[in-house]
Amino acid sequence: MIMALSFAQPQAQDPTHASTALSVAFSEVSRTFSTKKESRTVLSGITLHIPAGQVLAILGASGCGKSTLLRAVSGLDAPSTGSIHTGEHEVLGVNERCAVAFQEPRLLPWRSVRENIALGLTPGTNKAEGDELIEELIELVGLSHAADLRPREISGGMAQRVSLARALARRPGVLLLDEPFGALDALTRLKMQDLLLSIHASFPTTVLMVTHDVDEALTLADRVIVLGRNGQDAAATVIEDLKVSASHPRQHNDEQFMAHRTGLLRLLGVDPTNH
Repeated sequence: MIMALSFAQPQAQDPTHASTALSVAFSEVSRTFSTKKESRTVLSGITLHIPAGQVLAILGASGCGKSTLLRAVSGLDAPSTGSIHTGEHEVLGVNERCAVAFQEPRLLPWRSVRENIALGLTPGTNKAEGDELIEELIELVGLSHAADLRPREISGGMAQRVSLARALARRPGVLLLDEPFGALDALTRLKMQDLLLSIHASFPTTVLMVTHDVDEALTLADRVIVLGRNGQDAAATVIEDLKVSASHPRQHNDEQFMAHRTGLLRLLGVDPTNH
């Protein structure tokens, strides 16, 4: 089911860089994990097309396969059946067209902010061009004052900004975000959401973001899908596909925003009157 959430026409982007965004296509993707004693199918029948440049949020209960879906796009995991394409290329191994930012920043403690971001550069990048891109990213994520500090000398929110900048240094066609703001306090999380919108405007790419936060999904995404099971032991599939056409910034007290928030919470088995 595809629904539309419309407050105003989307604002046109004025990107600093030409888009490198790639489409993502899932065709009848399933994933089964097997041991000597049993097999468990986590995902089944996932068929989706995400246009180049779209921001897609993925919601679902814990254990329903959200992170598995991201790993399959990155090539860190592989579907048991079906296929995944980024652009015209089928994902058959580690996908160099993608970059990943996790909930934990995973920075190297002995390297500075600048040096950690440099790790994201594509091998063989010209030094002058690489240095220029790193400085641009440092400025974009607001860390010019901390560029030479080590991870132990910066806050969690700052470390997450480094993680995003490192991912963007690859100029990925697809940016995969696995609950990137989940470990942050509420205020820092809001600031990081604003930063992600700013980053997407300056470095247009396709974004697939796993989140447990319905408000975050509706605030950031062009489209929200919900993974769910039709039975306790059933594999997860797409049970909702919601297009969000509102311009940014989005008003959480808007009537349609609130109505779709209520619908998504109910799909997730949450009483909206308590949230």
